[in-house]
Amino acid sequence: MSKRREISHRAPVLLVIVLGLLPVAAIGCGEDDGIGQRYPVAGTVTYQGQPVPRATITFTPVDAGGGRPATDDTDQNGYFRLSTASPRDGALAGKYMVTVSAVEIDLSKTKGAPGGMYRSDIILKAPKKRLVPAKYSSTKTSPLTAEVKPQSNTVDLVLED
Repeated sequence: MSKRREISHRAPVLLVIVLGLLPVAAIGCGEDDGIGQRYPVAGTVTYQGQPVPRATITFTPVDAGGGRPATDDTDQNGYFRLSTASPRDGALAGKYMVTVSAVEIDLSKTKGAPGGMYRSDIILKAPKKRLVPAKYSSTKTSPLTAEVKPQSNTVDLVLED
C-alpha cells in the first residue's frame, strides 16, 4: 500500500475523532459555568513611578455574597490580567476592594533542604522585604477600589506612600 493510500484511510478516522471531541471541548469553554459572565480586567501597578513586578493583585467583592475574588500576579512590567475561575477569564461585574502585595524573600540567609529545595517553613522564616507599603496588602487598610463594568476594563493602580 502506498503512503498516499495510508494517509487517505487515516483521514476519516481522525476527522471522526476530532468531531467527537468538539462537544467535550465546548462544555469546558462554555459561558454557563455557574459563576456568571466575566469581563476582561487588565492594567498596571506602579509605585514611586516604577512598575511593580511579581506583585499579587486581588480584587475582593465589596458585597461578600455578591461574587468571587479575582487575582493575578504582575509581570516584569507591572502588567496584570485578572482571573476568576480559569486563567485570564476576567472578573464578575461589580465593586471591589483591591489589594496589592509584593515581597522579596532573601533565601541567601537560610539553609535549604538537601538538593537545594526550600520547605515552606524555611521560606516563612526567611527575611522579607516589602516592595510596596504594607497598607496595600489588606482589604481593611488598602485605599484601592475598582468597579468592573460589563465591558473590557483597564485598571491602573498607582501606589503611594
